[in-house]
Amino acid sequence: MRMLLNVRIPHEPFNAFVRGGTIEEVIAKILEEMKPEAAYFTEQSGGRGAILVINLDDPSQIPAFAEPWFLTFNADCEFRVVMGPEDLQKAGLAMIGAKWK
Repeated sequence: MRMLLNVRIPHEPFNAFVRGGTIEEVIAKILEEMKPEAAYFTEQSGGRGAILVINLDDPSQIPAFAEPWFLTFNADCEFRVVMGPEDLQKAGLAMIGAKWK
């Protein structure tokens, strides 16, 4: 199942990794382990954030995606199910609409 993983990263300990010159290695290690379909880094509510598109085969995989962010950065993670256009086409919206007129 395609999921959107929204990560809010607090300033510390991220700043310590930046100052120590290791942040690129740390982020690369997390992304290599997760293998997201896409990864974007952005501002969120005045702080650092990441938005990743991931695929879950089973809900038991959630800790494998969240724990690296929790344990490394004390980050907050939100998981949201998302659909691409092809998924929306398969949803049968016309039939649902007819049923619930």
